Amino acid sequence: MTAPRADPTFLVDTADGARLTADLCLPEGEGPFPAVLIRTPYDRRRHRAELRAWASSGFAALAQDVRGRHASEGHWHPYRGEEADGGATVRRLREQPWSNGQVVAHGSSYGAHCALATALGASADSRPDAVVAAVPALGTAETARERGGPERLLARAGWWAAHGDRRTSDDTALEDALARDPRLLEHLPVAGFPSRLGRDLPSWPRLWAAERDGGLGARAAAAGIPLLAVGGTRDPFRDDTVELWRHWGGPSRLLMGPWGHALTAAPDPEARPQHQLNLGRLYVRWARAALAGSLSPGRHGVSALGGSGWWASMAAEAPKPTPYPFATALRLLAGSDFEADPERPFRSDRLNVPTAGHPDRCLLVTPPLPRPLDLLGGAEVRLSAVADTPAADWIVRLVALDPRGVADHLATGAVRRTDPAHGAARFSVPLGHLSRRLPAGTRLRIEVGGHHFPAHARNPHTGQDPVTATLLRSSRRSVRIGDSVLALPVVAARHRVARVNPAQEICR
Repeated sequence: MTAPRADPTFLVDTADGARLTADLCLPEGEGPFPAVLIRTPYDRRRHRAELRAWASSGFAALAQDVRGRHASEGHWHPYRGEEADGGATVRRLREQPWSNGQVVAHGSSYGAHCALATALGASADSRPDAVVAAVPALGTAETARERGGPERLLARAGWWAAHGDRRTSDDTALEDALARDPRLLEHLPVAGFPSRLGRDLPSWPRLWAAERDGGLGARAAAAGIPLLAVGGTRDPFRDDTVELWRHWGGPSRLLMGPWGHALTAAPDPEARPQHQLNLGRLYVRWARAALAGSLSPGRHGVSALGGSGWWASMAAEAPKPTPYPFATALRLLAGSDFEADPERPFRSDRLNVPTAGHPDRCLLVTPPLPRPLDLLGGAEVRLSAVADTPAADWIVRLVALDPRGVADHLATGAVRRTDPAHGAARFSVPLGHLSRRLPAGTRLRIEVGGHHFPAHARNPHTGQDPVTATLLRSSRRSVRIGDSVLALPVVAARHRVARVNPAQEICR
């Protein structure tokens, strides 16, 4: 293995004259070398150990501050301009005497957006040859709202407070603001959050004005280069990661582990020692295969089965889940009729269920599982329900209760409806990708509510935009138990889960 060497700061001139600053680490020797490009708003200096690891494996490695952040010139506008700046950097890399012309774009979270924007660039000479996208935050609209409509309030308030419209970050900005005012996120309108935070956030209104149509996900089918998409089953962008993999036009690979947004640095309680992968080594192996053209066409995916030591193959096409009718497979505990009151909302930060007063949710539970149950794929709830307001959010939370009754959150789905008041509506609430083994004795709890605060902004039930609304009203709801279904991706028999080696699966 060669020893890397750090070169002087690497500068890239952009079309409007702003200079972007990067750290460059080269392998020992004259080259030429393939390159790895990491573009980040979170400070390029945090990637120096990662750059040395790539260089030790024979890659020239570059970590660049995006425009307007840390040492790079220009103005910081989140999710704007990354395609052009990434393209300019790829072209500059290919001009270097040590370059063999091959470039892998790599990034995590917002950095994955940067990598994907570069990979989907309009000009062939500005596009990389392969892309590694970990826990991808695909774009403004994709991160602002759930696919079904409700606004992701807590996560976006935290990110914008820490990083939005500033050159450097303050990672505890929202935490500090909540310490000063614990009800900070309850104040209306949501649009007024910057003034309550105490600083300007010019990009805050643009966040909520963004629309999903035409984003990176919609352009994925036109991509011709290899993709490695990496996600966590407890990551907020889990389902966008899976959909990106399924719709990518070139050879695509998916690695989904029992992790949060920080991947192996944030293992879930259901993670096992077999799930603690060396992701850096795996990325290098995949990048070599991608640049060599040795990946087979099509899609291959692998997902850890949390609660077991297994890794299982993912089907390129989503399998149909198994239906469990509410009326026969679940027992109603409370709230076939309930009240969704935004002044006293169903909380996202608590798994306990209120027992006093009028129900604030429909609550159902399954009998204890007679044997272990393997879940692998997408889940959903098909509701037949009524609201007395024409504007209504419907939240479904799936919770596992172990034999002692300890609650473990499995999934949450959220959709916004505009059905006629008092009229019965039938619709689906996607719960997203599940990959879990539930032990015998586990019960599943289903909660159907009208809010999920503070994770999501409260629907005011007036027809007003939840971002600008200043008035709230309560909404009476009914769930038609006999016509509603929980649909789970049940693996019919345990032996049918094909155990695989994750590194071999994504590099084949």
